[in-house]
Amino acid sequence: MGKNLIQQRRGKGTIRFRAPSFRYIGEVKHRAYTDAERLGKVTGTIVSLEHSSGHYAPIARIRYDDNQEALQIAPEGVKVGDEVEAGFAAEIARGNTLPLSQIPEGTLIYNIESSPGDGGKFVRTTGLAAKIVAKSGNEVAVLLPSKKQHTFNPMCRATIGLIAGAGRTEKPLLKASSNMFRKMARNKFWPQVKGQSMNAVAHPHGGSRSSKKNKPTIANRFASSGAKVGHLHPRRTGRRKL
Repeated sequence: MGKNLIQQRRGKGTIRFRAPSFRYIGEVKHRAYTDAERLGKVTGTIVSLEHSSGHYAPIARIRYDDNQEALQIAPEGVKVGDEVEAGFAAEIARGNTLPLSQIPEGTLIYNIESSPGDGGKFVRTTGLAAKIVAKSGNEVAVLLPSKKQHTFNPMCRATIGLIAGAGRTEKPLLKASSNMFRKMARNKFWPQVKGQSMNAVAHPHGGSRSSKKNKPTIANRFASSGAKVGHLHPRRTGRRKL
């Protein structure tokens, strides 16, 4: 009797495939909009720089003048005790959070909201920054680190600066167990093995005979999600002629 595929096991939602979010220090996002931000600005102080196993970048814990506390991705060059601002009237300076409509073109930004008030979805990992390239009446064009342009609502907020922690990927992992624990901290399944390397009991592509197929492996268009392995609705099959 065959075993479930890995995507079938993950979809079941067992503890093995659940992220250990109880170890994370909290949700890292922009603070909720307040009247003070819409009319002017609020000032906060960085009280600590912390590490969260769920985030690659260092996290800044900020306490604002209105007694709110927020976790924000730390930009390059800040330290404990620095003051940051948030709001429409905030200064264009490192670590400050403003709507895109208030940020001049050419400014480096990160943690950009996808829609106003969602806390930030784009450009959130170490060493990255986006750049505002153009503005029009109802949208702002931003050049992302992938070199693709994306348009945002002018009311979406972003933080000014470059995310700290650049060069994180340059340090070698040295051994497999280091990579294993790195993946486990964020619920990334590792190692990933192709189906042909598995036994026949574990995957439709497995076994010694399945590596010498005489016809393409094409998943049925109407197959269930767990049975979709191989070529999923390919436009063509066979070798491409030059």
